[in-house]
Amino acid sequence: MEIVLNPFEVRVLGCLVEKELATPEYYPLTLNALTAACNQKSNRDPVISLDEADVVRALDSLRVKGLARQSAEGVRAMKYCHCLAEKFLLEPPELAVLAELLVRGPQTVGELRTRAERMRPFADLAAVEEVLRLLMEREEPLVVRLPRQPGRKEHRHAHLFAGVPEADGDECAPPMEGARLQVRAEEERVARLEEEVAALRTEVDELRRAMEEFRLQFE
Repeated sequence: MEIVLNPFEVRVLGCLVEKELATPEYYPLTLNALTAACNQKSNRDPVISLDEADVVRALDSLRVKGLARQSAEGVRAMKYCHCLAEKFLLEPPELAVLAELLVRGPQTVGELRTRAERMRPFADLAAVEEVLRLLMEREEPLVVRLPRQPGRKEHRHAHLFAGVPEADGDECAPPMEGARLQVRAEEERVARLEEEVAALRTEVDELRRAMEEFRLQFE
């Protein structure tokens, strides 16, 4: 791809796509909501910590590259949205798979089907494989299938917005035990609930500020 994004731009873009599909009622996103989405502890790999200035710089760069823009919906606060669908003529299933790859990195077909469920249900693994095929066989591919890692049965797939990914340093690591996978899933579920509560609190705070501004207009 001619477009090459840095890690912060990848995270911001992925979060914009994810939130449009997963929580359309809160999309487009304010800067505050987008920063919180970038810093989530669940459904993110790696977990990072961006401040609003980092997000603004990433948004400005994505805007220049034609991947994000300011929404016309922001009245009391500026809001932001992505331009992937228009720029690359993508359908919702393709956007869901790309969003998952952008926010969590390389994944297997099974992982993509499970994790993208919150954005777009897939009937079976074959449906995910078909979406991946479409993304890989484009004139300008957006996804690549990575070489199978030693000791693993399935290939992983990665997005190409940051260039062709390098091989992981843990290629020879054995697969995790079932108990550890269960613990990780439980930890992610708790973290997700905590983030949903935090998002609701942010929304309530924004509503309170809007109501206060409205009230002051009549004093």
